Amino acid sequence: MKKHGILNSHISKILSDLGHTDYIVVADAGLPVPEGVPKIDLALKLGVPSFQDVVDVIAADMVIEKVTLAEEIKHENERALQQITRTFSGEQSENLQLAAQPAVIEFCSHEQFKELTRHAKAIIRTGEAKPYANCILQAGVNFG
Repeated sequence: MKKHGILNSHISKILSDLGHTDYIVVADAGLPVPEGVPKIDLALKLGVPSFQDVVDVIAADMVIEKVTLAEEIKHENERALQQITRTFSGEQSENLQLAAQPAVIEFCSHEQFKELTRHAKAIIRTGEAKPYANCILQAGVNFG
């Protein structure tokens, strides 16, 4: 049994297989999953696990150089935006074992976001039941 890091074998495998600029999606319970994109479904009930809990665990285990969010999060889910901004500012979070590296945060329309999900290596579905709690996490490299 693993001692540290992500215990979910599907997520662990996806992260291990990522190359530079590949990306995954962490999604709320309602984001559609395009046909052909693997879905790792963690949802147990509405709200469990939360979007931020899943992002925090992944951010502690993945080199992330860019985060993409839907523009609509700015007005429809300010709390999630604040949490993402805090997580990827490079500062230590109370929820993270290790601070996530700073990452660029970009925005696009929700329709563009859904189009981008077609090229994700996987979509990780949470139980989050708040609007626009979705992010694309683009892999960086662990050297340089």
